[in-house]
Amino acid sequence: MNAQQLKNAILQEAIEGRLVPQDPNDEPASVLLARIRKEKERLVKEGKLKKKDLEVKPISEDEIPFEIPESWEWCRVEDLIYPPKYGTSNKSLENGAVPVLRMGNIQDGEIVFDKLVFSNDKADNEKYNLISGDLLFNRTNSAELVGKTAIYRGQRPAIYAGYLILLRPIEIDSEYLNFVLGSNYARSYCQEVKTIGVQQCNINAEKISVFIVPLPPLAEQHRIVAKIEELLPKVEEYGKAQDALNKLNAELPERLKKSILQEAIEGRLVPQDPNDEPASVLLDKIRKEKEQLVKAGKLKKKDLIEIPISEDEIPFDAPKGWEWSRLSEIALDSADGPFGSNLKSEHYTTKKEVRIIQLSNIGEFGWKDNNSKYTTYNHLETISRSEAFPGDVIIAKMMPAGRAIICPSDDPKYVLSSDAVRFDFDKRLNRKFLYYAINSPVFINQVYSEVQGITRVRTSLSKLRLYLLPLPPIAEQHRIVEKLEQLLDEIDQLKK
Repeated sequence: MNAQQLKNAILQEAIEGRLVPQDPNDEPASVLLARIRKEKERLVKEGKLKKKDLEVKPISEDEIPFEIPESWEWCRVEDLIYPPKYGTSNKSLENGAVPVLRMGNIQDGEIVFDKLVFSNDKADNEKYNLISGDLLFNRTNSAELVGKTAIYRGQRPAIYAGYLILLRPIEIDSEYLNFVLGSNYARSYCQEVKTIGVQQCNINAEKISVFIVPLPPLAEQHRIVAKIEELLPKVEEYGKAQDALNKLNAELPERLKKSILQEAIEGRLVPQDPNDEPASVLLDKIRKEKEQLVKAGKLKKKDLIEIPISEDEIPFDAPKGWEWSRLSEIALDSADGPFGSNLKSEHYTTKKEVRIIQLSNIGEFGWKDNNSKYTTYNHLETISRSEAFPGDVIIAKMMPAGRAIICPSDDPKYVLSSDAVRFDFDKRLNRKFLYYAINSPVFINQVYSEVQGITRVRTSLSKLRLYLLPLPPIAEQHRIVEKLEQLLDEIDQLKK
């Protein structure tokens, strides 16, 4: 049960007479009704009301929705109030003497004095002047909000606009009537009797006047109001706690994923095997591969330069058999590229030849197949240095900078936008392990520590190449990926 449902339940208990005990010494509601009628008769004699305002519309057994205590009475709203009155239809001002309350000023049963308009019309200010205890009924609004009410407590002089109806109680507790009209019972009635217009719904004064309400003795009304006011702050606290829990539950899967990634990258997700070929041997093989690429003219000598890793750079001790490596040491790409393309609007086409990898395609945990855009092979000169192929690791340069995906196999070739760069890693490495490692906090934190820019926060290819990854033996990389995918799949099931 959420906070709103709990509030609804409390109000329903209240209007059915189950929230507070009855007191046999209370003056019964029938006497209260008789006193209200005498007041109306007096006003008729004084010419302030009309005889028709004394008419009592009988309530049939079919209309009664639930049982109420013996000392209570069923009656109509019009039996408890002065004749309902529509608000002013005159145009309001941005500044003036008296605020004009509108439907937006009615919030959760209260009057909110913000986004006010004003009236300088003396006749209006006298005719529509509110007094403490008045109820305002919102007669025109959306289907969900039409019929909402609020109680005016005399906070400051005010009148009310034409989309509101004044319900001024006689002798009864305004707070109690406001709670009744805010209950699910009243909301259901409003939904039944509303008329649907082009853009908004309407409930006129006649329809709200004949709504039947359960009337307790006046003393019990006060006790009910006091009990509700005691409970509602607790309901609000419950709602805040529930919102916090819901937020935590919504965030939990992603937090778990990040935590598990960190466990994996620190070597605590699967056990180490002393028989595994150590990562140092793997790094030697990669270096020899790069030396061959230099001889073949596919890399430059400067691509063999290795920048030593200092102790201060290493965020944690890696397990035995692992090695810390810069991204540039395990990548077979030149330090001069690849770069994102500088495609212009004229390079885009509806012809589906070469899919463009955009920032919006680089999700937090993988490829996001949305916002499809294409270019054509006619622009090969423009895109050749920015090509990407299935299996390549793509890293975002713009925020969320450092996030990585593996290029999908949906298309044979892709081209990078200027927001991304490609890394072609040695085939001995497990690409999925690298993808997970780059998306882990250990790598992302390095990126975020050096991002630049204000409106377009970004990193660069040269910086990405220098960031560190902990590298396990290749056999352990496979075990980590297998375990990670099992656990991440189980976390995704939690969302469902």
